[in-house]
Amino acid sequence: MDLSSTALRVLRQIAESGSFTAAAARLGYTQSAVSRQAAALERGAGTRLFERHFDGVRLTPAGLTLLRHARTILACLDEAEQELSGAAPRPEPVRLGIFPSGGAMLLPPVLTLLAETDPHVAVTTREGTTPGLVRSLRAGSLDLAVLTSRPPHRPSDGESPPLHLERIEDTELCVAASTTGAFAGRTTVHAGDLVDAPWIASPSSGAEPLLGVWPGLPGRPRVVHTARDWLTKLRLVAAGWGVTTVPRRMGPALPPGVGLLRVEGAPPEVRRILAARLPGRPAPAVTAVLRALTTA
Repeated sequence: MDLSSTALRVLRQIAESGSFTAAAARLGYTQSAVSRQAAALERGAGTRLFERHFDGVRLTPAGLTLLRHARTILACLDEAEQELSGAAPRPEPVRLGIFPSGGAMLLPPVLTLLAETDPHVAVTTREGTTPGLVRSLRAGSLDLAVLTSRPPHRPSDGESPPLHLERIEDTELCVAASTTGAFAGRTTVHAGDLVDAPWIASPSSGAEPLLGVWPGLPGRPRVVHTARDWLTKLRLVAAGWGVTTVPRRMGPALPPGVGLLRVEGAPPEVRRILAARLPGRPAPAVTAVLRALTTA
């Protein structure tokens, strides 16, 4: 099997991005160049590596097997390049992915703790949705990811082998509302009072459900604003333009003018925060970040 390092990097990026188009954009290639590399990979491997679907591209079992070896090969090539260049030993890198609101909740205390206990560990972070972070873990472009899970807390994906998951904490979902609006002075709200409320939500897709709307809301929610950025959503809440859902753990990070309401008259919505990594023995630097996540 004659496979170039360029082709293996293309394979890894397709697995992470979930499409040829997105992989081409991230690598700086044309889509036709990525398609040619994918075709060359399949010819070299002598088997089908990619499954085309209406919503993107997924790797076949053979593709996942090759990806597992590609991660090792590319890591060895990077290490060889460093040794040949005579570069001084670098800090131990850990590439950490985290869901959007998790950055505000967890990153500052975790990075502060690591700076005190493990200064040799160099953490770089990337924000993403849980499905996107899982793809990045599988592709080997992340070492560790902080994900969210809702009951009944099924595995993050159906791929094999399953990811190693470690619970960080459970946090209750609440409603964020203006402290001067219709819910001023309150710490609770009945689910029935939220039926006609204006909601501020993140754009939804087939892979990610509508975020920002109370899950048990009867009927169709009235979404008046959509935004991915948490600061935008919370500023809109503070100005009285709608309400949104946030984990209770995010309370200290809320801007002035925003309060948290517990929802009554409906089952509590609990979100589990998980640290996910590929199976196997983690590197010492990854273990240090896991320790900081669970103790910070």
